[in-house]
Amino acid sequence: MQQRLQGIARILGALAQISLWIASIGMVAMTVLVSWQVFARYVLHASPSWTEPASILVMSWFIFLGSAIGVRENFHMGFDVLVHFLPESTGPWMRAISDLAVVVFGVGMVVYGLQLTIDTWTAIIPVLHLPGGFTYMPVVAGGALMTLFALERLALRAAGVLVDHDPNVEEIAMTSD
Repeated sequence: MQQRLQGIARILGALAQISLWIASIGMVAMTVLVSWQVFARYVLHASPSWTEPASILVMSWFIFLGSAIGVRENFHMGFDVLVHFLPESTGPWMRAISDLAVVVFGVGMVVYGLQLTIDTWTAIIPVLHLPGGFTYMPVVAGGALMTLFALERLALRAAGVLVDHDPNVEEIAMTSD
């Protein structure tokens, strides 16, 4: 069972890596778009109208993909403070509750994001000439990935695989010596 789950975790790890690359490329692309807009506005005195909505669309992609990666890497908000004050045996339960909350939130993002995507698909983003539903597609993708990654953490934890290890704790301990 653990071996199968670890195989799935490797696949999801590759998916997270691809998402990270897409988010990184998106961040660079947004920086280029905004830089072009500033250059065109203040140097050429002719600001292109498409750069702002395009950069906002790109930004929403890297934000939601980055948020999903944060779930996988355990950088999302949780019950960390509470875990340190309760008995050590409650830690896995609190982390599981946190992951369940992320699953519920992720499913909500998918369901309502899909509804928004469908409802706005016939509208057109004027300067980009794209369906309005494109605006909400990052919500759906981010929610789906958050759900997958939180379910992965729950399954691995249930199978006895160490998923709650915080690499920063070790780094802090090593640097304070």
